Amino acid sequence: MFSKIIVAIDRSPNGKAVFDAGLALAKATKANLMVLHILSNEEKNSPQIPTLVTLEYHPLHKELLEDYWKQWQTYKEQGIDLLRSYIEQATNAGVSTEFTQNSGNPSRNICEVAQGWGADLIVIGRRGHSGLSELILGSVSNYVFHHAPCSVHVVHTPAALKSEAPVVNQVQVGPSNY
Repeated sequence: MFSKIIVAIDRSPNGKAVFDAGLALAKATKANLMVLHILSNEEKNSPQIPTLVTLEYHPLHKELLEDYWKQWQTYKEQGIDLLRSYIEQATNAGVSTEFTQNSGNPSRNICEVAQGWGADLIVIGRRGHSGLSELILGSVSNYVFHHAPCSVHVVHTPAALKSEAPVVNQVQVGPSNY
């Protein structure tokens, strides 16, 4: 059914559930797995670059930038460590797995990696934004759902159930043409 599955993870509480769902699907279908993490300032707890206003008027602007780059390096290294832990779990489960960590816009990056790798399925989480917060913050899963070159499987954690096990829903069967 599937031969190449991308699991797009982030550092949210739902990230582990997304990985587990992708791993289960890869095991069941004997698919190759790619674990993908996108470094983005949109991710919670990512280093935030100082604003131009802060840099222009702050007497220590050079030190602010140096501090930001140190934080960004740590952030990158933590991402690689997270990916390696997932790779180890998948390998121990007998699933052929690789990983990649890119920087940029998560929505577009996930779709581009899926296209380039020839993925059959993208497994992605959904944070539960809706209405105005989704309009303002955007929705990575919504973008991927509408622009992916392959099927999309969404792992959703409703706000009321954040402390319980996530609800897993298949939301798209084939490529989207919308």
